[in-house]
Order: sequence, then C-alpha cells, then structure tokens
Amino acid sequence: MPRLFCSLTLALLLPSLLLAQQEKKSRFKPIPDQAREAIAAAVPKQATAEPAKERRVLVFYRCGGFVHQSIPFGNFAVQTLGEKTGAFQVDLAEDYEAFTPDNLAKYDCILLNNTTHMQFPEASQLNAFLDFISKGKGLAGFHAASDNFGRHPEALALVGGIFNGHPWGAGGTWAFKLDDPANKLNQAFSGKGFWHQDEIYQYKPESYAGPETLRVLVSLDMSKNTVSDRIKDGPREVPVSWVRKAGEGRVFYTNFGHRPETFQNPVILQHMIDGIQYAIGDLAIDDAPTGKSSQGDVALAPEKK
Repeated sequence: MPRLFCSLTLALLLPSLLLAQQEKKSRFKPIPDQAREAIAAAVPKQATAEPAKERRVLVFYRCGGFVHQSIPFGNFAVQTLGEKTGAFQVDLAEDYEAFTPDNLAKYDCILLNNTTHMQFPEASQLNAFLDFISKGKGLAGFHAASDNFGRHPEALALVGGIFNGHPWGAGGTWAFKLDDPANKLNQAFSGKGFWHQDEIYQYKPESYAGPETLRVLVSLDMSKNTVSDRIKDGPREVPVSWVRKAGEGRVFYTNFGHRPETFQNPVILQHMIDGIQYAIGDLAIDDAPTGKSSQGDVALAPEKK
C-alpha cells in the first residue's frame, strides 16, 4: 500500500512539476530577430580599455519579485558586448549555487541584471559574494539591481540605494543631466545632458548612500517640468548612475534597463560597457565620492523639442 500511495502521489504531482518547469523556461518571450540585430548594431566596435588579461563576467538574473521582460535583452546585450569588443567573456546564471568561493574565483565581475528580491539561502553564499567584491573584484548592476537584499544589509549597502517606487514610468521620456561630464564613464554622452525613455527609480532615503560615498555620474534633470512635476515633495536629487569603491573592489550601478529598447541604444550600451570595464578594473577613472571632490559644470539636458 505505501508503494502504491507513493506512485499515485507522484502521478498526481508530476503534471504540476512539469508545468512549473515549463513556466520557468517560458517566462521570457524569445528575443525577436529584429531586436537581436538592433542590439548587435548598437554595440561599440571596440572596448574603451584594453583588458589587462582575459576577463570573465558572471551575469546573474535571479528574480524573487517582479520579473522584467528586458532580462533576456540585457543578457544578450552583455554577451554581445563581450564578444564583439573582446573585453570579457560572459556566463549566465540564476542559481544561488554560483556563489561559492571556488566558482567566483573564475570571475572578475558579477553583474546583476534586473535581479529582484535576492536572498542568499546560505550564509556562505552571502559571504562569498561580499568577499568577492571587498577583496578586489567588481560588481555591476542594471535597473532592478537596487531592488534586492532585504535580509542582507551589508549587500544592500554595496549597491548604494534601494528601490522606493518609480514616479518616472516606462512610458515616459525623461531628461537626464551629467553630474560629472568629464568622467570617462560619461564619454558616451559627449558632455551633454540628454533625453531617454525608460523607467527610473527613486530610492529610500535611509538606504541611499549619497554623494559622500558615491560618485554620481548621471541623474534626473529636475530643472525640466516634465520631470520635476512627477514628485510632490519639493526639489531633490534623483541619481541614476553612479560608482563607488567597496573595500578593494569597485561598484558600477545604472538604473537604465527596464525597457528592452534600452539595450538597443548605442549610447546607453557604451555607458554600460564602460561601467563594466571600470568594475572589472580595466578602466581607471576618478571614482572619489562626489561630495569629497571638486567637479566641473553639470551638463543639463537641452529643452525638449
């Protein structure tokens, strides 16, 4: 009887298990050929910096919360960036088992591509992640990389801010200013503010590390009414891209990447690969915190036509 009961139970559960596996495999729609071609065309022909050695990037895209449909576009874009420029090789992962000291030793940078609500099941995995960065490696993050680590304040602090809503929705085109126009990571923007369609986060005030810790590269241009009218609590700075030192390691974060089309924009892709090369350690920049350095003029976006 027990054997029969187990067989019947397995027979009942098997369809549900297969369906769950199918849903996991099919939760992302295939990237249209036209989008693949657009991404490939938007990738720069060469890297800004020559790699000091063969580099490898772990692109992690695990989602415990909202699942962005731009994830496969971001994965493909980073793979194409590495292949076309020769700046790095890419491995994709969404299993926490990737976070062991032995496995991470193969990599120069971890890139969180729109991960949400990351929670390491094992303390050893959290420690491997933290040690990887603090001991000299890199962390890069796209968009929802700032919507993670609710149970891991040490990891949350590394990113520099935590998601607190997006008044600037994905259907809008927003103005951006360059807080550090001369920085190498802003070379893609040619020293000028710009407009771009994407979803932009604000951050919990208590979580945002601020200019005393971060070097802010790009932020919303709140001088434009279409942008500033989205909030009702008065003027404030809303950072979008930044870098920071973390122990001996480096962190690059950009809030760009909600929309799949963002990964077809050559200017944004240039910004991203430069940020990744900084995180890896191949692109040297001035990463002193904004609040502790003297900077030139801020570059505002032009008036919208």
